[in-house]
Amino acid sequence: MQIGILGTGRMGTAIGERLIKCGHVLHVWNRSQGKTAALCALGAVAHGSPAEVVAQCEIIISIVTDSKAIDSAYEGPSGALSAPLRGKLFIEMSTVRPETEIALRAKVVAGGGAIIDCPVGGTVGPAKDGKLLGLVGGDDADVARANPLLAQMCRRVEHVGPSGAGARLKLAINLPLLVFWQAIGEALSLAAPLNLDPKRLMDIMADTSGAPSILKVRGTALADALAGHAGDAAHFNVDSIRKDMRTMREEAQALGRDLPVTTAAMQCFDKAAADGLGDADGTQLAAWWLKQAGKASS
Repeated sequence: MQIGILGTGRMGTAIGERLIKCGHVLHVWNRSQGKTAALCALGAVAHGSPAEVVAQCEIIISIVTDSKAIDSAYEGPSGALSAPLRGKLFIEMSTVRPETEIALRAKVVAGGGAIIDCPVGGTVGPAKDGKLLGLVGGDDADVARANPLLAQMCRRVEHVGPSGAGARLKLAINLPLLVFWQAIGEALSLAAPLNLDPKRLMDIMADTSGAPSILKVRGTALADALAGHAGDAAHFNVDSIRKDMRTMREEAQALGRDLPVTTAAMQCFDKAAADGLGDADGTQLAAWWLKQAGKASS
């Protein structure tokens, strides 16, 4: 199948690698064209605009940074919406507010196309292995059409409601994961006087009822961070964490809800980013707290 991908950052590239392994022909676009190189080396075809990608494909995936990036990909004279849309299905996988997905759906449908929102749980590794968690919002018929492709990308796909529902649930499932990086940093500050080897400490903490799955998966990386190692390329960097938390707070404000834990954790992460950790993996946050903010506030 001819598949389009709009947005070839870390996750877009990882998903693209998976789809190429599954035998699909990829057509790709990114605002920074250099970021399409990795997929092109595997046989993908790069295009100069989103409209060119849409023209070549039956199904088009978009996975970009935020609502402004969605506007860049879809709007304008060369945006995806400027191409003929009849018969096209879009799978919008960005982490944004539900209202963004709902507004985009109206524009796609007005042009004769179809769209679902399907943000995913998981990072680069699961994306390459087809083991993401797909959270889907959209009409039944459109979801059914997308399901064979989603099954190649995801270990589990949950259709949770109409347009925007997937986006809403993605914000909810990401919230406890993101504030965990602050919680583990504070927990480690209590254990610091023990001077335990970081790998041993992570092994103990991962074997407790308070340990989320991320600690079992990323515990080794966290131990490396505690030992002073910068680690490899970020799976989910601090700036992306902060962007998602801002989106959560915006959605909560629109609902008349308060997120005090998220707000407090975000303030700590803002300080970490200002200290140069913006592009660092989230596992570095606990180590930063332990060395800097934790000591300063004690």
